[in-house]
Amino acid sequence: MPTDIPAVADETDTLTALFVEHRPTLLGVAYRMFGRAADAEDVVQEAWLRWTAADRAAVREPRAFLVRVTTRLAIDRLRQAQARHESYVGPWLPEPLVTDFGPAAPDTAERAVLADSVSLAVLVVLESLSPLERAVFVLREAFGFPYGEIATALDRSEAAVRQLAGRARRHVDEGRPRYDVDPAERRDLTERFLTAAAGGDLGELLALLAPDARLVGDSGGKSKAPLRIIESADKVGRFLFAVARDYAAGYEIRFPELNGAPAVLVLADGKPDTVVQIEARDGLVQCVHLIRNPDKLRHLAGL
Repeated sequence: MPTDIPAVADETDTLTALFVEHRPTLLGVAYRMFGRAADAEDVVQEAWLRWTAADRAAVREPRAFLVRVTTRLAIDRLRQAQARHESYVGPWLPEPLVTDFGPAAPDTAERAVLADSVSLAVLVVLESLSPLERAVFVLREAFGFPYGEIATALDRSEAAVRQLAGRARRHVDEGRPRYDVDPAERRDLTERFLTAAAGGDLGELLALLAPDARLVGDSGGKSKAPLRIIESADKVGRFLFAVARDYAAGYEIRFPELNGAPAVLVLADGKPDTVVQIEARDGLVQCVHLIRNPDKLRHLAGL
């Protein structure tokens, strides 16, 4: 009897090691499907349960099996959550994701693709896709899965998957704003933007804003933030100028990388209060994302 114990332990260790190896990919797929880290974690945890209960003889490719299970679980959850999303108070933005691609992105080009696929702008556009379109786009564009493998994962024909992919890509290309993506330039502009707002110089702040600049605030109705998108440099600048005075004292500022780009994290009494991230083009701020929903910021504590 004792001789059976090491065998069971070895099998359990192998199952765990395989899952841990592929977990970053599973989380990456699930987060892009939801735009919410908590939901992504829940789905990956459920995938783990399916993995441990699976018939080992029927699993030829662990990665393909795990991606298939995770994607299908995410699609089911997205369909169930649509009504909840429609009742969201004010504009919706994704939950900020701390991005450190590390060895998952060995070169600059691949890292740029991964960063773009989790950008706030892209994730907002993905919200307008159907769950199936979103799954196909994520698996194909962000992770480069072959059409045949995606077809198997979604239980669709390859022809149908190619059609879904084309439709999703066109929709994303049409809806995605064209912003500069150079991290160093965006970080420099972010710091100058923050300095101008905090320094009380409205003229300097307005000079950094594009004429058609927009501000999108996400509070979920749980904190102070605009419930409608603010448009034009003058309106955005005056709003930020007024808000900056409230942050004049008692707040700590940090500059993490979130969703593949520099961001500003404002801490109040050591707790995450606000995330600000800008989108830029031609050296000017085109869009300001302001996230103040406390449910979307708790996980940033300790940054």
